[in-house]
Amino acid sequence: MSRIIAITGKGGVGKTTLAALIITRLIDHGCKPVLAVDADPNACLDAALGVRVAKSLGTVREEAREIAGKGLAVGIAKQQLLELKIAESLVEATDFDLIAMGRPEGPGCYCYANNVLKNALAQIAAAYPFVVLDNEAGLENLSRRIVQSVDLLVMVADPSQRGLETVLRLTELAAEMGIVYRQCALVVNRLRRDGIPERVDGLAKSIGADYLMALPDDDDLAVLAENGAAVQNLSKNNPVVIKIDHFLAAAGY
Repeated sequence: MSRIIAITGKGGVGKTTLAALIITRLIDHGCKPVLAVDADPNACLDAALGVRVAKSLGTVREEAREIAGKGLAVGIAKQQLLELKIAESLVEATDFDLIAMGRPEGPGCYCYANNVLKNALAQIAAAYPFVVLDNEAGLENLSRRIVQSVDLLVMVADPSQRGLETVLRLTELAAEMGIVYRQCALVVNRLRRDGIPERVDGLAKSIGADYLMALPDDDDLAVLAENGAAVQNLSKNNPVVIKIDHFLAAAGY
């Protein structure tokens, strides 16, 4: 049974960077192999992990439809064709593999691409003891049941009032949508002062977060992001890395 970590929050709060750091720290803790799932149409998890996605599931969808439409898939069922194409889209790296949802690249319902990803994850994720899902802003992918349940739901916010209010709304939406998760963590990113603000601590209690992690606004991490460098280049002694290590240990990883 795979242990699934899903990361969500409003746009621009550092979800993808946090997802990449969690993946690299899981691996360093011996929690491997990891399946990294980039479920954000604005895919950039590959760059944060130092790999390159050549084909997303959006591309796969269009290729499979074109092949089937031209009658070139003789002797093979549509689902089998999709499975073959999905296998081609999987990026294999040391201790982790990555699959990206991408954007739909032609006319048609985007829900189909979601269904492809859902079915692909059901088959692929079973081979991985750990899965990290980097969501688009909000709860769209979780509400569409791309995964049926989550072991650890990570809500990411910046320390602004608007950022914290977004987390509260997302928590309420998760309850309304019946999203199932075993544990919840609140991560407040890019704090510019020591200590956890009182309003952050209050939010963690109000949403019933099992874990609260405050990450500093780190210069080394900012430089990596500016240069498009992979998070593996960050020192293990970096304060953000140390905090993530403590968080994962507390959560049983």
